[in-house]
Amino acid sequence: MHRREFLVASLAALASSTALAQMKMDDMSNMDSMPGMDMSGHAGHDMGAMEKGAVALPEGEALRDLPLLANEASTPGLFKAKLTAEPAVARFAENLDTPILAYNGTSPGPLIEAHEGDRIEIAFANRMEGEQSTIHWHGMPVPADQDGNPMDPVAAGADRIYAFDLPEGSAGSYWYHPHPHGKTAEQVYRGLAGAFVVKAKADPIPAEYGDTVLMFTDLRLAADGSMPENTMTDLMNGRVGDHILVNGQKNPKLSVGMGAKRRFRLYNATNARFLKLAFDGAPMTIIGSDGGLLEAPVEAKEILLSPAERLELVVSFDKSGPITLYTLDYDRGWMGPGRPADAGLTLLTVDVSDDPAEPVPPLPERLRPIAPLGKPTVSRRLEFTETMTMNATDMQMGFQINGKSFDMGRVDIVAKAGQTELWEVVNKADMDHPFHVHGTQFQVIEHERDGKVSKPPYLAWKDTVNVARGETVRLLLRQERPGPRMYHCHILEHEQLGMMGILDVQA
Repeated sequence: MHRREFLVASLAALASSTALAQMKMDDMSNMDSMPGMDMSGHAGHDMGAMEKGAVALPEGEALRDLPLLANEASTPGLFKAKLTAEPAVARFAENLDTPILAYNGTSPGPLIEAHEGDRIEIAFANRMEGEQSTIHWHGMPVPADQDGNPMDPVAAGADRIYAFDLPEGSAGSYWYHPHPHGKTAEQVYRGLAGAFVVKAKADPIPAEYGDTVLMFTDLRLAADGSMPENTMTDLMNGRVGDHILVNGQKNPKLSVGMGAKRRFRLYNATNARFLKLAFDGAPMTIIGSDGGLLEAPVEAKEILLSPAERLELVVSFDKSGPITLYTLDYDRGWMGPGRPADAGLTLLTVDVSDDPAEPVPPLPERLRPIAPLGKPTVSRRLEFTETMTMNATDMQMGFQINGKSFDMGRVDIVAKAGQTELWEVVNKADMDHPFHVHGTQFQVIEHERDGKVSKPPYLAWKDTVNVARGETVRLLLRQERPGPRMYHCHILEHEQLGMMGILDVQA
């Protein structure tokens, strides 16, 4: 739909919505096409130009491992620890202190490592003044009352314990972040996010490959070191910062021997940035997705990580010299001018020495079985749309599912535990939307765009899938645990502006 037609059609729907961004016209002075609202073009400054005016960050420091969250329990099979969300100060740039939010004083937060079968008990302390928060265990098979959803907030100054068991077969690359109603986007871009790796009891990937977490976040700094608040452009498109960080660093360096194979867990923990990635001169093999290992390794020349997605890779460093992990162009749709042209950014540099690495075993041809979910008994259709209007003084923006903005007091879907369902997710909006379902892992079975139907390149367990503009994604899912669950776009600004619903799973 042409942008002008889109705007006219959405006027009536906006009048009574409570999940809208209200943005004053004096904040829109840099939107050069705004008076006529013809925003169909994607012209605007590129990321290189943005970075020239941004605060410079040091590059080339040794890649640091995320700090491990210490297990305070001495009982085998029990992981017990504390996580505190609190204000802190970081130094991203020389001589500049940046106020952030942090888990246990660090951002990204500490890495949690546990094993299938473990009992998890995390004591959470919210020490953010005047702000509710939660911890959402993204993608993890936890009971509904431990999920950290917006209906179960932890008040400022309060504490609670999250307790759950990790079932057999749950090994995978998960993460944790806040999910309070109306504040998720701000708390995440200010620093609250961490990785949670569940290890398999018998891991088929050779231990000699290592197991390295690469957690991608992005950062916007003002000249004084502070983090600017979201702009109107951020609310429309999702916040995209000036710098992509890996484990909190810009373009860190990793050193390996020639012939080394390394296992990487890639996390897109940004609010809204789509990462199309490739290694320069190093073959990549996909071995896992959101919910753990694939059935078999899959070679790849490039990968796309939409916000909240994860991938496990094995990368082979077979020639000496610097090898870079860099960004490729990906047009996910952009409203208004200023679309970041952020292709060609180097995220990680791997220095491969002339000295050969120790020989390592080959990657197994089979990794684990994945049983297809089978024939569904229920079918559902979800449609993504955008709404926008403006008058002489302000502009309003909303994002909807099936014509509705999120209402915490409304149940949108009632499902039955143990029942396999087919969900058809249709994106009628002007940009891509990564779709996330709480409480379970699903299987994508089909993509359709411009009348062409395609199958995914491999069977995988997923909790987040990108739905491109104009695309329909069909997936099978089954909720096993009763209680309320969320489903939403994982561009966090869009979630806050209405693109979220409540699924009530009944026993």
